[in-house]
Amino acid sequence: MSAQLSFRGADTDDLGTLVALYDGAARWMVEQGIDQWRPGEKDEEHFRLRMKEGEVWLAETGGQTAGGYELWWTDEPAWGAQPPVAGYVHRLMVRRGAAAGTGTALLAHAERRIAGAGRTRCRLDCVSTNPRLRAYYERRGYTAVGEQPFKSGTDGSSYAVTLMEKPLG
Repeated sequence: MSAQLSFRGADTDDLGTLVALYDGAARWMVEQGIDQWRPGEKDEEHFRLRMKEGEVWLAETGGQTAGGYELWWTDEPAWGAQPPVAGYVHRLMVRRGAAAGTGTALLAHAERRIAGAGRTRCRLDCVSTNPRLRAYYERRGYTAVGEQPFKSGTDGSSYAVTLMEKPLG
């Protein structure tokens, strides 16, 4: 990656930035024919709740937001009740036009946060109908460890996700 990223925890002043980052990623998915995120699905209240219940991080370079992600310490909707051995990455978002490698840098930051909390695994899930995203995570050391066929969406629908995990050294 050519640009140096700095990371900081998001706060309520960043809510609009987070919504715009999500919507930009969602628009790109729709344009690519990827059936996953939709613009407008996550509002400021979503990110406010995520800050309250977990962590939300932003990556910046050259005074611009390059990406962000949510870090959860439990994820029962996808993983069920689990011992506290993992952190769960959600909404890995990269601004279109950000330097190549930004997504990888975001994941590495999340992995360091999780390891720093004394946990040994980074977990995430991706929609089962998105093989491109699954391959992306596999190239970064994640392994599919299961399927959750009935994860509930915010609109009440259910969808299948692939559960992925990476051991942290």
